[in-house]
Amino acid sequence: MHKIEQENSGIIALELKNISKHFEKFVAVNNLTLQVPKNIIFTLLGPNGAGKTTTINMICGLSEISEGSIHFPAYQGKDFKRLIGYCPQENVIYPKLTCLEQLEFVGCMHDIDSKSAKRRALELLEKMGLSEKKDTLASKLSGGMKRRLTICLALIHDPEILILDEPEAGLDPQSRILVREFILNFKNSKTIILTTHNMDEAERLSDIVAIMDSGKILTQGTPSFLKSNSLNQEYKTLEDVFISLTGRSLRDN
Repeated sequence: MHKIEQENSGIIALELKNISKHFEKFVAVNNLTLQVPKNIIFTLLGPNGAGKTTTINMICGLSEISEGSIHFPAYQGKDFKRLIGYCPQENVIYPKLTCLEQLEFVGCMHDIDSKSAKRRALELLEKMGLSEKKDTLASKLSGGMKRRLTICLALIHDPEILILDEPEAGLDPQSRILVREFILNFKNSKTIILTTHNMDEAERLSDIVAIMDSGKILTQGTPSFLKSNSLNQEYKTLEDVFISLTGRSLRDN
């Protein structure tokens, strides 16, 4: 384990205690311990196959933990169904529903009344630049619009923890800027956990970055801390830190 910056004191939103995930003999996540303070943007940065998505799936309850435990200290007593909003790597949309219809539908699945679900849906579509597409079938949207819609679906129930797995995947530069600004609007009001291997995205958005590889956290801290304290030397960019810790060899998808 390399140097790790002490996290800001305060309420802990998420705590992973010695969690591991085994797929038969393959260890995808290896004895990982992590704390995420409440209402910050926390980024898991790592190469393909580092264990980021597997970790996220365990946090969301989509994959069983082989060992260890996950806790939400800041949200004890809250309904888990309403606590987390999750945007996966792949867009999850209903192609035969319009943008508005599917947001209303998912809102109802979260026990939101139809009037509130529609109001919330229209607000999210406007913020994501999709108002003009509200009555368009999702199957007719461009790839970038589908990505933005998937992020809206993760937020329809106004979760306190927002988990975004590669949120900028497939976005053009204009859409990336829109999504980044959208995410930053929730800073200090939601706990946001990102996974990415996009250095620019991580540096621009993150309060804390944890660099992950081979199912373990190698180091973590603010972007400026990582650049000035990794391996006892200073680096110009977060990408330099990343390569110094994870190496230059290519990874399988």
